[in-house]
Amino acid sequence: MQNLFVYGTLMCEDIMEEVSGCFLPCVEGRLSGFCRRAVKREHYPAIFPDDRGIVAGILYMNVPPPAFERLDRFEGEMYARRSVQVEFDYGTLLPAETYVIRPEFLDILEAFDWDYEAFLSHGKRVFQKHYRGYRLLDPANQVSSVKPVG
Repeated sequence: MQNLFVYGTLMCEDIMEEVSGCFLPCVEGRLSGFCRRAVKREHYPAIFPDDRGIVAGILYMNVPPPAFERLDRFEGEMYARRSVQVEFDYGTLLPAETYVIRPEFLDILEAFDWDYEAFLSHGKRVFQKHYRGYRLLDPANQVSSVKPVG
C-alpha cells in the first residue's frame, strides 16, 4: 500500500471516499517543487513541476491497490501518477503518489491558483454532478478517451 497526496477536489474526504471506494486516514501536508493552477472552465486544479512552488494538500495513508485503480480511472488521461516526497510535521518527509498534469495539457491551466474555499462554497456540487471522471469509475460505462474541456 502507498500514500497519496491530493491538492484539489479529493481533499474533501467525502469525495475521496466515493472515488476510492474506501475510508482512508489522512493528515495535512505540503509538496515542494510543484505549483497548483485552476483548470480553465472547470472546478478542479492541476499541479505541474515548478522549483519555486509549494502546494498545500492532504496526505491519505495506506491507499490499497484497488483504490488506486479507481483513482487512475477517475483522473483520466490528463494526469500522470508520480512518486513524490510530502512534507509534514516539522519537516518529516513521507513517500507518496500524486497526480501531475501531463505536459501536453499545460495550456488549459489558468494563470492563478485554484481556490479550495471557493470550490467548497460554489463548485463542489457542480463538480460532483458533472465531472466526467465519475463515469469512468463504473467499468460498464467505460469511455475510450476523455478529453478536457477547452
